[in-house]
Amino acid sequence: MSGYDVARKIRANKLFDDVVLVALTGYGGDADIQAAHAAGFDAHITKPADFQILNELLAGRIRSKAS
Repeated sequence: MSGYDVARKIRANKLFDDVVLVALTGYGGDADIQAAHAAGFDAHITKPADFQILNELLAGRIRSKAS
């Protein structure tokens, strides 16, 4: 099962609507980013990960849920 398959299965289950999915990969082409979003990922980050971006992404999600 690929990460795309996992994302699709998670997105198909309403119990996991509040789960944040981030694709962390070595592939960063336009097609890779589009495939990640099509599979249900909220974001796509290319390795090596910039942890500041990851923290901002998650902090934004937490703030939007609190509103």
